[in-house]
Amino acid sequence: MIDNLKKILNEDQDPKAIEKITSKLDNLLMSNEEIGYIAVQKKPAVTILPDSIVVTNKRIILCKPKNLGLSMEFVDYDWDDIAASFVKEGILGAEFTFSTKSDLTHTVDYLPKNQARKLYTFAKEQLDLLKNPVVNKPIIDEPKVVETPVEIIEEVEAIEEVQAEEVTNFAKIIPVSGYRDEKQFPDEKAETEKGLADLSQDELFEKLQNYKKLLDNGLILQGEYDKLKAEIIKYM
Repeated sequence: MIDNLKKILNEDQDPKAIEKITSKLDNLLMSNEEIGYIAVQKKPAVTILPDSIVVTNKRIILCKPKNLGLSMEFVDYDWDDIAASFVKEGILGAEFTFSTKSDLTHTVDYLPKNQARKLYTFAKEQLDLLKNPVVNKPIIDEPKVVETPVEIIEEVEAIEEVQAEEVTNFAKIIPVSGYRDEKQFPDEKAETEKGLADLSQDELFEKLQNYKKLLDNGLILQGEYDKLKAEIIKYM
């Protein structure tokens, strides 16, 4: 594990943060499970308690500090449960997002771009293995750079400005008092008729992110979000 961690630290991770995470993971790793990569948040200001994401040959593990850093919360998802993964780069870093087959979506933001790309590469390799299993294939010690271009969406403006503008624009089109305008939030049949099947993966992902922002800002209900997301994921 020491040699593998040395390779991970080549991507500007904080050695103290990596050491703290790996020390707590020692008792959590399963038989024949090896860490493939670790990415740590790096926000523009000083990040005292950064979130981290760990990918192994068996699962994705989200690591969140609790109790002022005295404890750590771990949430994990087996690769069998992962439906897709995405990387979105901006001026202030990158976001790594993965969705599960049970329609859950998780995003870790403010990751250094190199780290986010490594996560995406490792995730793609693991998902490809599930689709095309190879007998007696050795455990991957290190995520390898894929030859095909990484699917990255470049943002022109800073993340904060884009998010603020999007939320403002969304607020203008959402009716008050819980009224649901079917023209703005079409049902599954109408959404399909508008051509979801003709949209690119980037356009579908952007549409999913927009719905997530609506939910996070309390502009749509959870049930509405789940319904819209389920329709989009069918085409991803």
